[in-house]
Amino acid sequence: MQRLTFAFCTFNRAERLEKLIAAMRAQRCPIPFEILAVNNNSTDDTADVLARLAQLPGPPLRWVTEPVQGIVAARNRAVEESLASDIMVFIDDDETPLPGLLEAAAHAILQEGAECAGGRVAMDFSEHPRPAWLGNELLGFLAAIDHGKEPFWIEDGSTPIWTANVAYAMKLFRDDPELRFDKRYDRKGNVVGGGSDAIMFRTLLERKIRIRYCPGMAVLHSVEPWRLQRGYFLKLHYRAGLRRGRYQLPAYPRTILGIPPFLLSQVLRHGLAALRMHLTRRPGALRQAMNATNALGCLIGYAQRGKT
Repeated sequence: MQRLTFAFCTFNRAERLEKLIAAMRAQRCPIPFEILAVNNNSTDDTADVLARLAQLPGPPLRWVTEPVQGIVAARNRAVEESLASDIMVFIDDDETPLPGLLEAAAHAILQEGAECAGGRVAMDFSEHPRPAWLGNELLGFLAAIDHGKEPFWIEDGSTPIWTANVAYAMKLFRDDPELRFDKRYDRKGNVVGGGSDAIMFRTLLERKIRIRYCPGMAVLHSVEPWRLQRGYFLKLHYRAGLRRGRYQLPAYPRTILGIPPFLLSQVLRHGLAALRMHLTRRPGALRQAMNATNALGCLIGYAQRGKT
């Protein structure tokens, strides 16, 4: 019998779990499904809440504790726990699945032949108001996704999908035990950065895996106040640059004190442009500052290559 695992990883969000799991249990699905919660060493009463919710009627809730701290270990634990299922659907613990998510995911994989599918992630500002400076062009950095109302096959990185709302055919992971979330792109606790889901998406693209965008898969993403600060976007881009410099850039033959000259020129160019835009209060100053912090992180990450 075919089976689906509806999974999420959680850390210190016990107050959200009852609403989240109720919404997960309310989903309709053409095949039997279970809910899997991976508790990543929460220090609040997450374990007690999960134990209580597991006793309630409806689709079964199974929960495990992953002792290695970090989102990568938690996601990989979810993969291992779901290997017996035909499909695993991932969402995050700060989201609410909307009706039809599991039906759309199952249809994409079982009927349309997708090996991976993802859908819309809409921002929910009902708990914490959206700042006036937070333009639509920045919402993607909060994991917002909306590639339109029609489904299509994803063939390049211009239309990404994330673990905020993604489904995998588990045959991918059973057939290749090395296909897992990359530990180099980890994030521990409620901190900025990570990117392991972006690397997984890129890996699947490189392998020519059949990836489907499904607008019927949709979640509401609750944005916490600490993410609604300009500093969050700057730190996010700095850490992304840091990882790019450490792990993705090639080794350049021409360097000065171990740094390719073009990286230094990028930092100076973006930094001066951001400063000018800030002083003259031009629109887009924050976006330019994000470019500058990303370039700085890339430079520092490259300089740290091979160092412990």
